Amino acid sequence: MDFSYIFRSAKIKRDSLKEAGFTKIDGGNYKMCLPISNGSFKAEISLSLSDESLTVHLFDSATSEKYALFDRTSSNGAFVTSLREEVQKIIDDIKTRCFATNDLKDDFIAWINTKFGAVPDYPWPDDAPYSFVFRCPNGKWFALVMKIKYRQLGLTGDEELWVVNMKAEQESIPALVDRKSIFPAWHMNKKHWITVLLTATTDFGKLCELTEKSYELVGGKRG
Repeated sequence: MDFSYIFRSAKIKRDSLKEAGFTKIDGGNYKMCLPISNGSFKAEISLSLSDESLTVHLFDSATSEKYALFDRTSSNGAFVTSLREEVQKIIDDIKTRCFATNDLKDDFIAWINTKFGAVPDYPWPDDAPYSFVFRCPNGKWFALVMKIKYRQLGLTGDEELWVVNMKAEQESIPALVDRKSIFPAWHMNKKHWITVLLTATTDFGKLCELTEKSYELVGGKRG
């Protein structure tokens, strides 16, 4: 099962891997094996720094055979679900110990207020406080901040994260979109808007630069 979505929202702390239980295999590849389900299964956790991937496979402790049902998304029986829940707790612990997970939302809001004198506006009360906009003096909004799920950006995982939709020059969008921290706009016109992750993986300086451009394109004046 793929848990690589963690790399989209957090930065690896390489020095913490050994202490967390990972063994270096070669290059940037690490592995960890842990018993689960009271020792009936072995969870083999593989982490690659070069590929930015984190995967888990289960093996029967008695036969060493791979437990294929764990990887099949269509398998959702009570036993498989309990195994996934146990593995998810392990992954959550790895994320806490081995990744820097601070998001940029609060710093981003503070920067917008300082730069443009804009404050969050909540046009959709039912979605508050999980979606809000920032407006130019002309009343049009230049940034839409919201919490969505990874899968809504075409990534693996149902974990939620903060993102911002901003306007960009149409001709520059193909070069901007890297599908790591900048994506085609979610739920908006992809020819004119982009979605940027408000996570530790996003360069804050670049985020501010894109926001200033969005402000300018929507009708504001650079301060």
